Amino acid sequence: MIRGKRSRTDRLPLPCDAGEALADYLRQARRPGFGPTVFLRSQAPITGLSGDGVSEVVHRAAERAGVPPLRALRLRHTIATELLRRGASLPEIGQVLRHQSIETTAVYAKVDRDALGRLALPWPGSRS
Repeated sequence: MIRGKRSRTDRLPLPCDAGEALADYLRQARRPGFGPTVFLRSQAPITGLSGDGVSEVVHRAAERAGVPPLRALRLRHTIATELLRRGASLPEIGQVLRHQSIETTAVYAKVDRDALGRLALPWPGSRS
């Protein structure tokens, strides 16, 4: 179950290996007493990890990897663009991102203009 904006809740599939790893973590490694919340802050106060907390984790990981700073939202844009590049339709991408509007998905999924330029036919009468 994923809870999102405006109390929206969705059931999403979970690959078997990821489910097993998650179950192992919940049974063996995670501190007890936090109910259905999966991701917790590592420092006091120990509470559920917020969206800003996720962005901070991503930002620190980018620093450690030596790549330009980024936030969690950038990962959503990246997956949308990569799915589009691999042939997924905007409705399919919208399902992955849990968008209710195709217009929102279109903002996330950026067209690779260089790749599109190699596929496009020259304009009639143009020199290129």
